[in-house]
Amino acid sequence: MNLNVPPHGLRTTTDTSRVDLLLIADMVTPGARVLDIGCGDGTLMRLLAAKRGADARGIELSQAGVNSCVAQGLAVIQGDADTDLVHYPDLAFDYAILSQTIQATYSPKDVLEQLLRIGGRVIVSFPNFGHWRVRTQLLFGGKMPKTDNLPDRWYDTPNIHLCTIKDFLDLCRDAGAKVERVVALNAYGTKLGVSMPLFMQNLFGEQAVFLLSR
Repeated sequence: MNLNVPPHGLRTTTDTSRVDLLLIADMVTPGARVLDIGCGDGTLMRLLAAKRGADARGIELSQAGVNSCVAQGLAVIQGDADTDLVHYPDLAFDYAILSQTIQATYSPKDVLEQLLRIGGRVIVSFPNFGHWRVRTQLLFGGKMPKTDNLPDRWYDTPNIHLCTIKDFLDLCRDAGAKVERVVALNAYGTKLGVSMPLFMQNLFGEQAVFLLSR
């Protein structure tokens, strides 16, 4: 996902910060060692360094993203979440972060298990395929939906394993992950109330951010 362009309507503190990235940064303790997988142009890494004083490292698949990060002095290597996380030792980082990327991996369960192995805590954000607009387009349009968070057509999207909030909770259980916090964001980037029932978060949350541990 292009971190330079936030989803339409989301409130940001800078032109290059997505609301989910601000929420992720707030979940990270000051001075933490962080691995940002799928770091794009380094927006989250810069935010973590500026806001939390984090020691942030990154992995990015695209050469353009790696070049952009290196040009900014960020510690980023080229790598693939599906194949390269196995090379990191256990608990190498305080946090392993996968932002808006898990739905583009070939094996989300394997990737999540690797994240739980190498990070003391894991933060995952993703677009929620259970959002009411997605359901409505499928029900009445009969075609794969397009939204601000899912703008691509079915045949050229990088997303190959779209899921709902409830689906991801099932994955956490299967991967042995403890869910410490779940935050759903609506189309305007506003947090839904923590007291809101799960089915309502799954219906009205356009994206979700999970804080996990083993």
